Amino acid sequence: MSDILILAASNGENLKLANRFAEAAKALDLSIDLLDLTELDLPLFTPRSRDAGQPDGLLALQDRLHGGQRWIICAPEYNGSIPPVLTSAFAWLSVLGDDFRALFNGRPIAMASHSGSGGYEVLTALRIQLAHLGSHVVGRQLIANNTKPAHDSSIEAILQALLDLRSPV
Repeated sequence: MSDILILAASNGENLKLANRFAEAAKALDLSIDLLDLTELDLPLFTPRSRDAGQPDGLLALQDRLHGGQRWIICAPEYNGSIPPVLTSAFAWLSVLGDDFRALFNGRPIAMASHSGSGGYEVLTALRIQLAHLGSHVVGRQLIANNTKPAHDSSIEAILQALLDLRSPV
């Protein structure tokens, strides 16, 4: 089990941001698991794809997420909302088992975005979705872009706020 699981919902600037969170967590002697969602081979979730059968790797993804006591999600803004790779992964995970909230319920989660289009909308949409699923979302969030880079002090403050939340696992 890792202290913090970091999900990168792109393999660009948000993966770089995720790596910065990982470095800061390691400096605090925390165990981390960094997951680049773009490396997974999950098909787009649709009723038709669900009826075709559970994709390979879905249970491994679920196990990895269960293994992170706390999560940090680094996601870009796609057309004012959550990137498809993250939405589809959450949709697939929600149809495993009888309780679609089980993976998220009570889980402490922090959010960050490096986005050329602002980042506020993705974090707002993600906060609503995660709250619906029962997660405990850190109030402070990080938004960065090419003209406003993420500061180490902000990354460290978000990590500390995440650690201050009680983990159910």
